[in-house]
Amino acid sequence: MTVQAPAVDRLSPSSGSGAPSLVVPLTRSPQVDCALAHKRTAFAVGACRERDPAARRRRRRHVSERCGIIDPVPSDHLISSLAADHTGRAADHEPGNGGLRHLRELPARPAERCDWPEWVTEPVRSALARQGIVSLWPHQAEAATHAFEGRDVVVATGTASGKSLAYLLPILTEADATDGSASPLGGEGRTLYLAPTKALAADQARAVGEFDVEGLVPAIVDGDTPYEHRQWAQRFANLIFSNPDLLHHSLLPRHRAWRSLLKNLKYVVVDECHIYRGVFGAHVALTLRRLLRLAAYYGAEPTVIAASATAANPAASLSVLTGRPAVEVTVDSSPSPGASVALWEPESFEFEGEIQKVSTLGETSRMLAELARQGVRTLAFVPSRRGAEIVAAEAKARLGADPASERIAAYRAGYLREHRRELESDLREGRLLGVATTNALELGIDVTGLDAVILCGYPGRLASFWQQIGRAGRGDEPALAVMLARDDPLDTFLVHHPEAIFERPIETSVCDPSNPYVLAGHLCLAAEELPLRESDFESIPGSREVADQLCEQKLLRRRPGGRYYWVGSERPEVSLRGSGPMAVDIAETSTGRLIGTVDSAAAHRLVHRGALYLHQGESYLVDDLDLDDGLALVHAARPPWTTTPQEITHLEILGTRESLDLGRVALCLGEVEVTSAVISYQKRRIPSGEVIDTQMLDLPPQTLRTVAVWWTVEPEALEGIKDLPGSLHAAEHASIGLLPLVATCDRWDIGGLSTSAHPDTELPTVFVYDGHPGGAGFAEQAFRSWRDWLEATMDAIAACGCKEGCPSCVQSPKCGNGNEPLEKAGAVALLKTVLDADDGTAVVKTHSPAAPPDQDEEEEDLWPGDF
Repeated sequence: MTVQAPAVDRLSPSSGSGAPSLVVPLTRSPQVDCALAHKRTAFAVGACRERDPAARRRRRRHVSERCGIIDPVPSDHLISSLAADHTGRAADHEPGNGGLRHLRELPARPAERCDWPEWVTEPVRSALARQGIVSLWPHQAEAATHAFEGRDVVVATGTASGKSLAYLLPILTEADATDGSASPLGGEGRTLYLAPTKALAADQARAVGEFDVEGLVPAIVDGDTPYEHRQWAQRFANLIFSNPDLLHHSLLPRHRAWRSLLKNLKYVVVDECHIYRGVFGAHVALTLRRLLRLAAYYGAEPTVIAASATAANPAASLSVLTGRPAVEVTVDSSPSPGASVALWEPESFEFEGEIQKVSTLGETSRMLAELARQGVRTLAFVPSRRGAEIVAAEAKARLGADPASERIAAYRAGYLREHRRELESDLREGRLLGVATTNALELGIDVTGLDAVILCGYPGRLASFWQQIGRAGRGDEPALAVMLARDDPLDTFLVHHPEAIFERPIETSVCDPSNPYVLAGHLCLAAEELPLRESDFESIPGSREVADQLCEQKLLRRRPGGRYYWVGSERPEVSLRGSGPMAVDIAETSTGRLIGTVDSAAAHRLVHRGALYLHQGESYLVDDLDLDDGLALVHAARPPWTTTPQEITHLEILGTRESLDLGRVALCLGEVEVTSAVISYQKRRIPSGEVIDTQMLDLPPQTLRTVAVWWTVEPEALEGIKDLPGSLHAAEHASIGLLPLVATCDRWDIGGLSTSAHPDTELPTVFVYDGHPGGAGFAEQAFRSWRDWLEATMDAIAACGCKEGCPSCVQSPKCGNGNEPLEKAGAVALLKTVLDADDGTAVVKTHSPAAPPDQDEEEEDLWPGDF
């Protein structure tokens, strides 16, 4: 049988196994050769190299010279240069006036070695040896052996610790065992690799293409793959690189077309699994369970192999994703060159009697420009899309006519696919020297050769912190990582309490697949793919009750024998990356050119009529927002002002799950309904922030049913507080800012509300709620660790040097009331009252579930945009 494979330029040719092969161009630029050389070095860092350390350093220098990369600059010299002013002189900092707050030297770590497991075949060992891999690190061998013996396993070790080889070993051995004869006929031993982004899957496919193993037939199948290529992959590929979105939207709905893959599915690889947390994690968990359910239907029992950044209790996290027991491998035996990690606070100055801090974005752009000027390859992680655009534009402006200015760019989600791939290629091949990025480049995309990383603020989670600083220093050269503290309570707390970073265990990922707002849609999808059985409900608490509700809504039908069938007219639409409808397109009014996209839930705030929107350093004014069509029309403009949305919020308590009675103080956890509306926006002059105009808006309210933690205080206990509304408001802001200290979230995942007399409690109350339908587990974490959370909040406010409150303590960048009113001293007194009420004897009380609302209300609110 002769099979012609479709041409594609993303994978290397097959190794002559007899299966059809994918084709790549034969000519490459010197930069591509350089990138591949770095890739081989980095990928083989996943095992012990035959060469000695001195030889590796010589090879690295040789590769860098071919790419035109300057030799690494010592970290102490870089730190001194970052502390200097624009004239090159050391800045004269007054005590406590910004600058380096803490420097932690992470020691180098030597490698440990071990022999090959006996089950690894000789052809596989020879193929890896041709890439310089002649032995393994113990954590690789341990994880690979667990998988080979059929146990679900997660390897959770540091960046560049060779996790890829840990899951590839059993896959390559299985491919070699088929000897090329099974794959063309739909035979045994097929693998599905899932990455959270298409870029990471494509990057891993490129790396695997370097290995010349008989029988290995890889293919990329994602949203960009043409139909004829997918057909080819269905028939012949035994290693498919994809992502949860393609699995959810295409493979599972068309599972009969993928029958050959599913009935021979040997391994499922879940890369960067620590990313799957919150509501997104719940969606992915249920998608994986649908995959495993269909594989079992076709007769397969695949082993799940997961790779994760260093995390707490990774085996339990994987079990939540799959519903099956798992083992973990967490001892990192790979070498590390060490790193210098600097915690930095921007300079402060006095303005009109108040302490103000230099913009963190401005400081990030200054550092990025300075490092680029010295030829230091740098990634700057910025928390927002707009911030990444600003940092890249300002860094280029600071460099002026310096040639390095042409080698700086921004990278973020929302760009068109072609633009993202071009930026990834430029970064990989060394054409870019500095990149300001959101967390889109936090994952394991190969960008070897980086010397430094700048964090524009704490990324919200320790796992993300270590993952981001680990993006630099791969190889033998120590890295530099700088975390700049934003004007934010948590960041200020951390730079003054470095032990909270370096001595605190990494958080456990939170994911709740039983969230009814997430679960209901996936039960409908699963029933449409294959009728549900009673056994399908066993691993998810509450799933049978949700299925019965769907039957009442005439979306499912229960037949005799306990099977549930989908009876809807169309397949339900469920988005993995949000609970609302699809994204809003942003197009230029005059030309119709598509500029980018924004999540529909954020469209009210970011692209309302009159909003100033930034894209690739260019600013646009929004002419119109059509929510029904999902379209925002914009035109290019450079006004001397920016815009800030204003919103109002109403919160209703639906039910209390748990409570803690402390006498005059009570803490509660329960369900709430939050209704918010963006009612206006302010124009603020640049750079002073002065409000120059307020414009009203007419946007529909948005309703959110979620989970909240709240605390109440009897008025008699607050008699010494003069401005009670301002004190409650300030405590709310600061507690939101400090919640990421105890929960796996950032402040943009959560919301809050405070009032001196809430209608449902009739008491002064502060609410903090999850910003996702049904909750994401953050409020529950806050309730469980309430004392540590509120103590850190009180300490952060009290330690701040401002007089009346500032962004470092009680002001919030997303306050819908313009940060008014706020009372700093009263917030400290309020929090002290709450903490002093706890004598350690109170016991948490569990409450009965609230009575369900009327059927009409249930039907209206159960599906917030899922269908």
